[in-house]
This record gives sequence, C-alpha cells and structure tokens, in this order.
Amino acid sequence: MHVIFLHGSPASGKHTVGVKLSGLTGIPLFHNHLAVDTARSLFAFGTPAFGRMRATIWRTAFTEAAQAEQSFIFTFNPESTVDPRLIAELRAIIESAGGRIHYIHLVCSRESLLERMGNAARAEFGKLTDPALFQAIEAQGGFDFPDLPEALLVVDTDLHDPDAAAALIATAVEAAQNDNQQVVHADAGYGTA
Repeated sequence: MHVIFLHGSPASGKHTVGVKLSGLTGIPLFHNHLAVDTARSLFAFGTPAFGRMRATIWRTAFTEAAQAEQSFIFTFNPESTVDPRLIAELRAIIESAGGRIHYIHLVCSRESLLERMGNAARAEFGKLTDPALFQAIEAQGGFDFPDLPEALLVVDTDLHDPDAAAALIATAVEAAQNDNQQVVHADAGYGTA
C-alpha cells in the first residue's frame, strides 16, 4: 500500500489535482478538509482541542488504511497549527505496515495563488478565500512549517493543468512503486534533482 501525499500552499491545487488523480488511478482521496471541517464543527481552528481532534482523525485514517492495505491520496497544507512531529508519526504508521509515502509538492506563482484564493469552489470546503487574510496569516508566520521529506515529484500547477498534473504524478508514483524512484521536477522535465 502507498500514500500519495500532496502538499503545498493554499490554492496550489491539492484538492483539484487530487480529485483528478483519484479518477485516473482509482485510489481514494482523503482530503485534508474532511478532518479540518470535522474538528472545526466543534472547536475553533487552531485551538488545542481542534489540533488534537484533527490529529486523531489523521492518525486513525492512516492506521486503518495501513492495516487494511488501502492506498490513498492525502492532501496537506503545511501550516503552524500542525505539530511537525505528527508528519513523522504518520509516515511511521505507513512504513511500519510495509507501505510507502510518496511526497508530491504542488507549487504555483504567488500571483496564481492569490487569484485562485477567491475561487468559489474553495468556499465549498470552508477554505481560505480572502487574499488579504491569507497575506495577514502569512505575515504572522501562520504558514511556517519545517521542510517535509524530499518530494518524489514537484509539479508547477501554473505549467500543468489538473489533468496533466495528475498524469505526471501517476507516472512518477508508478515508477517509484516499481523501485525506479527518482526525484522529478515537472517544471524542468524528468530527471534527478
């Protein structure tokens, strides 16, 4: 089993690409906002109780999927309310069951990020939709997070539409699952980084 761990800034395309990737591969998408919205239904975002509940949902999802040998796609926005140790814990859950995590970093220009921020589809999941609020949170360090493990693939979603990004990811993950793992930068072509 494996986890395709899509990560990037808000509005980098994680959910959109994840939906396309799920459709292409048949691997289910566990969108981060499923946990965020559940925790936020009881607790304010960023409170200790919110963080504990979100972490419990993530741990449970990773543990149950690992035990059932169920591969899945996971979306993650690195931000300061997440305990960085949790990412290592989630990885250990998967690897201790013999699975692998493939980190996929989605990037886009700041201009695209701010433009996409106002997309009506983002409101459906209660996502951040106000560019000014995003900039205020960013200025206060709200998106500060230690580096994640090295990405198998870096995809610039300015250069690749969601279908093309999903195809790139599916190809890279298939190669990695066949132990032909290499780091790929989709903005510069295939190759070792």
